[in-house]
Amino acid sequence: MANARKPSRRSRREADTPPLDVRVMNGAAALLFAAAVLVLAWAAVKWATRSPVFTVRAISLDASLQRTNLATVRANALPRLAGNFFSVDLDATRAAFESVPWVRRAVVRRVWPDRLAVTLEEHEAAALWQGEGGAERLVNTHGEIFEANLGDVEDEALPILAGPDTQSAPMLAMLRRLGVAMARLSDPVQTLHLSSRGSWRVELDGGATLELGRGTDDEVVARVDRFMRTFGSVTARFGGAPRALVTADLRHPDGYALRLAGISTATKQ
Repeated sequence: MANARKPSRRSRREADTPPLDVRVMNGAAALLFAAAVLVLAWAAVKWATRSPVFTVRAISLDASLQRTNLATVRANALPRLAGNFFSVDLDATRAAFESVPWVRRAVVRRVWPDRLAVTLEEHEAAALWQGEGGAERLVNTHGEIFEANLGDVEDEALPILAGPDTQSAPMLAMLRRLGVAMARLSDPVQTLHLSSRGSWRVELDGGATLELGRGTDDEVVARVDRFMRTFGSVTARFGGAPRALVTADLRHPDGYALRLAGISTATKQ
C-alpha cells in the first residue's frame, strides 16, 4: 500500500493565510475604526472646550497685597480672561494678572473641576529710577524697573538711581554697598548716577557731591573706604568743628580732592 504524502509546512502556511481581498478589507476596516476613534476624540475635545458645563466658576487668590487690592485685581485682570476650564490660556491669564499695577509675578494653575488658583507676588520698591528717556519709574528689590503710581511711594524717601536702563540691577547692588561703606556720614545717599561711560557719582541728601570715577565695583568701593577712613581727620584740621562737605573727588590715584564749606584743599594719603 503506497504511503500518503504529507503536505509540506509551506503548503500548510499558505492554506492558513486568508486571501488578499480579505486582508485588504480587514486593513480598511481597521483604518476606518481608527479614523472614527479620532473623530470622536476630536468632537469630545471640541465639546469640552466649548461646553458651559466646564465654565470656570471660581478663582482663588493667594497673595499678601500691600500696594494693590482685590478690587483693582478684578477690574484689571478679569475682563481679559476667556475660555472655560479646558480652553483658558494659562499664559494669557498669567499676563492678565501681571498687568495689574504693582504685580511683579503671577502663577496660574487649574484646579479640577471648575477653579483657577492664582498666586501673586508684588513689587517691593527699592529706589526711584531716572532712565535715559527721562520718565521716572521704580526699581524693585530684584533690581528690575517697573511702572507704577509714584504717588504711592512719595512719603518713603526712596533713593534715586539714574543711569542706562540695562544697568538697574548692578546700580542697585552698588547702592547697597555704598550705603554700608558710607554709613558714618550723617547724610544718606540721595542719588546714585552712572554715566554711559561707566563713571559713578553720588549726591548726598544734604547736597554734597562725590565723584567716584570708573572701575570695578570693588575698586570704586575701595576708594570710598579710603575716603571714609581719612575724612574725619582731614576735616578736623580746619577749626575743630566739623564743616559741611560740598564736594569730594575720589578719582585721583593717590588721594582725593575735597571741598568743605568755606575751605578748599587737596589731600594726599
